[in-house]
Amino acid sequence: MQLSGVPPLIVMGVQGSGKSTSGRAIAEALGLPFIDGDDLHPVANKEKMAAGHPLTDEDRDPWLRAIGTALADGLARGESTVIACSALKRRYRDLIRSFAPETRFVHLTGERNLIAERLSRRNHEYMPATLLDSQFETLEPLAADEAGIPVDIHLTPTEIAAAVAAALTTAGR
Repeated sequence: MQLSGVPPLIVMGVQGSGKSTSGRAIAEALGLPFIDGDDLHPVANKEKMAAGHPLTDEDRDPWLRAIGTALADGLARGESTVIACSALKRRYRDLIRSFAPETRFVHLTGERNLIAERLSRRNHEYMPATLLDSQFETLEPLAADEAGIPVDIHLTPTEIAAAVAAALTTAGR
């Protein structure tokens, strides 16, 4: 299914919530390009996380600007982009929106225990499972005035993509 006029989308949530997998499924379902936000992290950020240290707001700033720039560049080419990015704080989302104000956030929500169990089965290049608690401590769920779509991670990636497409259709994008 391809929807016309779809806004740029950030698939957000804590590590292990399925941002990359669901983001790819959403992009495919909507006929949009996908970028894994992890690929836009500076090397220093990856090294810091690999050492088990959470990033500071200062560490995240160039990464968030790169994500915002990628969204804006897509819009300049006439296309929306789907990017997987934790976007844990309102401040981070506001920074991204400063580049592409029409961005919608798909918040993948789930219980800590389910996410911890998922993390125990994966080996991430630089994001150890020990950082999960800091991710939940940092998380500021979408506020009522933020354009967003909360989706439960109990759904499969295909079901998440369908839920996002339905929400975009119902909301008139």
